[in-house]
Amino acid sequence: MAGKTLKTEAVVLRSIRYGEADRILHLYSKTKGRIGAIAKGARKPKSRFGGRLEPFFRLDLVLHEGRGELLTVTNVATVEGFPRLRASGPALNAGARACDAVLRLLDSAEPNLPAYNLLCRYLALLDDPASERGASLETALSFRLKLALAAGFSPELASCAQCGEAEHLSGFSGAAGGVVCVSCEAGAFPLSEQAHRFMVAAIGSPLAEAPQADEMALRQVERAVGETLEHHAHVQLRSAA
Repeated sequence: MAGKTLKTEAVVLRSIRYGEADRILHLYSKTKGRIGAIAKGARKPKSRFGGRLEPFFRLDLVLHEGRGELLTVTNVATVEGFPRLRASGPALNAGARACDAVLRLLDSAEPNLPAYNLLCRYLALLDDPASERGASLETALSFRLKLALAAGFSPELASCAQCGEAEHLSGFSGAAGGVVCVSCEAGAFPLSEQAHRFMVAAIGSPLAEAPQADEMALRQVERAVGETLEHHAHVQLRSAA
């Protein structure tokens, strides 16, 4: 039976050399969620795909769905190439960690438009020469907090994740999934008021307006996000730094 044709917009999360001239692609699609695809002959000097099947490219794709797990790329057009991102070491590293986080956390074939739009906004921010803080740790952690929210794993920040107490919140428990009060802090790690404020503000602010915090608070935020996802999504992210 002949396969069907699928058209979608997607970001290349990972591109792996395969065989003598092919590429295996991990894609995050606007309408189809996670997609695995093969681009046959993509590494040949005269390939019609050119250099567009590298990480961070935002593409319009035509894919053929056959009997195998991998779809086959049949046509591709660039929506955004983010060339300035590729010319900056810090932006390149931040973009790679963002794509890796999406790859690890969002493994469903169901679309998640908020997550897709978030990734595209972050890559655009990293590509913007006017953005001095695009590749900062604050922005990277704001991205992770928003991604956790889009994936349904946002930590509880308004009240104790154990008993519901709204005051005297002094720690964070990944197992409980959020901040905890003094009475419930057994097994939790200390979370400063600054780190708590950062997390609340980061979720509520545009990505380009990520709040600021000192290094100790940011390390607490990274630990809080990481432990939440490890306990509840069974995902371990790379360091955001």
